[in-house]
Amino acid sequence: MSDLQATDDLFFSRFELDQNKVQASVTDALNGADDGELFLEYRQSESLTFDDGRLKGASFDTAQGFGLRCVAGEASGYSHAATLDQAALDRAGATVKAVHQGHSGIMADGPRGTNKSLYVDDNPINLVPFEKKVELLEQIDAYLRAKDPRVKQASASILGSWQAVRIIRADGSQAADIRPLVRLNVSVVVGSGDRMESGSHGMGGRISYEDYLKPENWMPACDEALRQALVNLDSIPAPAGEMPVVLGPGWPGILLHEAIGHGLEGDFNRKKTSAFAGLLGQRIAAPGVTVVDDGTLADRRGSITIDDEGTPSQRTVLIEDGILKGYMQDRMNSRLMGVAATGNGRRQSYAHMPLPRMTNTYMMNGDKDPKEILASVKRGLYAVNFGGGQVDITSGKFVFSCTEAYMIENGKIGAPVKGATLIGNGPDCLTKVKMIGNDMQLDPGIGTCGKDGQGVPVGVGQPTLLIDPLTVGGTDI
Repeated sequence: MSDLQATDDLFFSRFELDQNKVQASVTDALNGADDGELFLEYRQSESLTFDDGRLKGASFDTAQGFGLRCVAGEASGYSHAATLDQAALDRAGATVKAVHQGHSGIMADGPRGTNKSLYVDDNPINLVPFEKKVELLEQIDAYLRAKDPRVKQASASILGSWQAVRIIRADGSQAADIRPLVRLNVSVVVGSGDRMESGSHGMGGRISYEDYLKPENWMPACDEALRQALVNLDSIPAPAGEMPVVLGPGWPGILLHEAIGHGLEGDFNRKKTSAFAGLLGQRIAAPGVTVVDDGTLADRRGSITIDDEGTPSQRTVLIEDGILKGYMQDRMNSRLMGVAATGNGRRQSYAHMPLPRMTNTYMMNGDKDPKEILASVKRGLYAVNFGGGQVDITSGKFVFSCTEAYMIENGKIGAPVKGATLIGNGPDCLTKVKMIGNDMQLDPGIGTCGKDGQGVPVGVGQPTLLIDPLTVGGTDI
């Protein structure tokens, strides 16, 4: 059964909407506009949190609604409602018409085609009983506490959602997607004497909870969180100053996502507020640097069969061998820039307009052995995990905090350090990539990207990288 067929009952029979009347309302509201669509959404979500040896919180939520968008030139009108009924849709249509009054646009052709299914349609919330989820969290808590006497606190959470979307356009074309999403988080606090440190690990994707019920999957997540905490327990103050920095594979790609990825989104470049605006075809990175955004990876957290405008997701090459090749585009910015949409029009929910957003963004492999990269550094920093960060899209300047990092001394990994931050400029950083590893990894499925108040699930990744030099902020001067 296609996702269109699967959502027929969900959006029309259940809410007693007449599909012909809905189509007529959309066509009438958007007549004379350049673009627009009706976005229907139904979502179930849940969250369970286990802390201090007991279930601390459990929530379940069901939400449904629609958003009707009308685009005329660079102007957009948007009306949304947390209900699915004809009267609300008619009111929304009357509202958005104001955007194209006096405008004689020709409606852009709708997206055609879709990807093969990238993930299952099953609702993960319904597949596993509530009791089984609580039992999983209890097992995680008991395992961590029994693993090491220095464990002072353990907590775990499991989150799941099931989202069905349907996009209806003025020309009668429709597209639909059913998106499961789960995530498991584990954190632990360890103590020795007066010192306390923490570690955490998470994993997730567009899969079922069932994978996480298996000890061979959740135990390694616990081991990793505990390993990080114990490493931090022995850490020394981080140095400060300019030095070579080696970034580990996988999750450190979040620096690439924030410091570079946002600057390659279409809206910032159309408005010329990105540091990369107007540089297509020019060298912006060191040779060997190839960065792609790929929404078509099976089961990945950032993947989408279609974007939230109905465009099939795709693999978009952003930087190839250091040359800027393209931007991530939604429909409006691609039309105004005279290029094709890339399937990157995403929104948090029916209450939000789509924006050009990343899916799974990562740097491709190079040809260096990670050991060779480390061996090339006489004194520097090896950054393995990151916490929060800030970036200025216009200038590209960024600051990121390391949650796990080590000194590199004479080509070998040395003492763990605490309090290290990486400070730099995204465009400048790309030109300082000196060595690229052959060990590209994607993150374990934990990324959420914020933009204009909207959050969407994303993926990141990269191989081991040497950036020389980069400014390190620390407390040991």
